[in-house]
Order: sequence, then C-alpha cells, then structure tokens
Amino acid sequence: MKIVFAGSPAFAVPALEKLLKAGKNIVAVITQPDKPAGRKKTLTPTPVKAFALAHNLPVYDFNKIRDNVETVKSFNADVMITCAYGQILSQQILDCFPKGVWNIHASLLPKFRGASPIQSSILAGESHTGVTIMKTETSVDTGDMLLVKRIPIGEATCGELTQKLAELGAEAAAEAAEFLEKGDYTLLIQDDSAATHCKKIAKADCKLDFNCAYTEVCRKIKAFSPEPAAFCNFNGAELNIFNAELSDNGKGKPGEVLFADKRGIGVACGYGAVLITELQPSGGKRMSAKDFANGRKIKAGDILE
Repeated sequence: MKIVFAGSPAFAVPALEKLLKAGKNIVAVITQPDKPAGRKKTLTPTPVKAFALAHNLPVYDFNKIRDNVETVKSFNADVMITCAYGQILSQQILDCFPKGVWNIHASLLPKFRGASPIQSSILAGESHTGVTIMKTETSVDTGDMLLVKRIPIGEATCGELTQKLAELGAEAAAEAAEFLEKGDYTLLIQDDSAATHCKKIAKADCKLDFNCAYTEVCRKIKAFSPEPAAFCNFNGAELNIFNAELSDNGKGKPGEVLFADKRGIGVACGYGAVLITELQPSGGKRMSAKDFANGRKIKAGDILE
C-alpha cells in the first residue's frame, strides 16, 4: 500500500517516524512551505520537512495543494494520512486516493472539532482526551471515525499533553495503516448533536482574569503553556505565566498577591487562589516563581491585573 503523508509541525513528526519504522511505503511527504524564523528571519523548513529530508523521503511544500492536483495524482498512492498539515483539502485532492484520506485529530471527536483541540480540552476541564483517526471530508473534522485512543489529562500543561498526544497519534497512525491495508475495519459515524467546536487561539484569549474561579484561572494557565502563554499585568508590564496549581492558602481580593516565597506566588481569585510556579517577566527569562520572589520583585499585597 502506497502512502502519502501530509503534516507540518513537530506534533506530526512521531507519526511519520512510526509509519517508517513499521515498514510502510511512504511515497511522498507533503508539508507547508519554508517560513522565516528567528531574529534574522532565516527561511526554515517545517519539522516534518526536516525529518523527511533527513530520511531521504521525497518532499513537496506546495503553496496551495489544491493547485497541484496533477502532481498529487502522479504519486499513484492508495492512501493519504494527514496530521496538522495546515491546508484545506479540496474534493479533487481527496479523490486522488482510492482508500481515502485519513486525519489524526487531537481530540475525542465529535468534541473539539477545529483548530485548538488540545487547549480546549484543558480549558473545559475534561478528565480525558485522546486522538481520533477520521476520514477526511471537505467539511471540518466531521468524517467517520476509524479508531480512537484515550489518555487522562491530569495536571498536564498544553505542551506536556501535546507531546503525549503526538506519541499516541503515532501509535494510532500505525494501527490505522494496518487496518486500511487489510481492508478489515468498521467506521463509526460521528454524533453531530454532541459536537463542539474550537477556534484558533488569539493573544487576547490568553489574558488572565483573576475575578474568575481559581479552577478557571489555573486551566487557562495550563492550556496556553508554553505558547502563546497566559499573561497578566504587573507594575505596568506583561507577566507571562507558564504553570500554576490550585491553592487554599489565604483569601484576598482578586489579583492580590497573598504570598511570594519559596512555595511560589499565591494569588487570590474570585473564588479560591492559585499558586503560580513558573513565569517570565517582560524582557526577562523564564524562571521559577520562587526565584522571581527571591529577587524581591514581588511581595504580598501587590496586585496582578
């Protein structure tokens, strides 16, 4: 069975690597074009492209895949497996693959269709999330499901959960390839009435509101860590917050610093309090909250807004 793999970010690399290690016939890799990165704006390949080139796989970085139908047809592949590719596939592209196009989606569909499923599962306070291998249609994340894998979320940040889901997605991709090769599988139709949707994260979504309950504040911090990072204002400058825990140490008005010591920084919320454990001051480096407190840059009674 000939497979085309389409993906772009680091999240997609484990799936491509797993398929290769499983001996699958990857005839082409499709990814996004190189983009400027760093202060010097150096053109940089996607992590998937870098991996593919290192393993001597043919790579195509179409500006618009929908304008390259004949090239995609020329691969003469049976299946395409996609993972965070980053472009919408037209019906003409879908029709190039007789055994279908299958996407690795980082949620338990039909929950969290859309652009930010990992962040959204944390924000919603879900106990579990996972990956779904679904058949790609022209509508977003609505296709029939081939298989689903679940994991607990626990206290993970988005960065930590993303890594776990990347590995889980890799396992799912290898299993899906086996099913598709044998042609022995049953699809599960998504329940549209149970569907939820999530949007692309904007900077404004990351602003902390300490008037909210401590659970909501803590979830937002974890959902946007490490990027784009939840933030608040302190002494007229932005303070990025990367991790926190729920706390029951003291009461105060929302945003009031209750303590700043070796434990971290306790901040009152509309209900309860959070213990900030990792942060980054404006113009500074990422550090533990206790180190920030040790520098005497923050004290009890200060206000985070």
